[in-house]
Amino acid sequence: MKVKKGILDILKGKFLVDGDSLKNWRFIIFTSFLAAIMISSSHSADKKVHKIAALNESVKELKNEFVDARSDLQKLKLESTITSTVEEKGLYPSETPPKKIKVKSLKASN
Repeated sequence: MKVKKGILDILKGKFLVDGDSLKNWRFIIFTSFLAAIMISSSHSADKKVHKIAALNESVKELKNEFVDARSDLQKLKLESTITSTVEEKGLYPSETPPKKIKVKSLKASN
């Protein structure tokens, strides 16, 4: 019978209006405050996780763009690509190899 009466008192909220209800109210407010902090912390962590995932995707895209640009640059730097581009403008590679020019120092001849 006492157990049934205790459960009914809890359901009716008598523990909130009894004589020593102040410590019950303090405990309820304290646990509510902790729950609010926990929820806020959880939301903050979720936001950070989503931001990190978005940044990782951005890094992957930028790496792919870099690799594409580097391969395009390597193709453009090839001698065959350069000669074909210059031939369209009317310039052709020289048939004779270049010659090295040596300049004698003026101090040595004095």
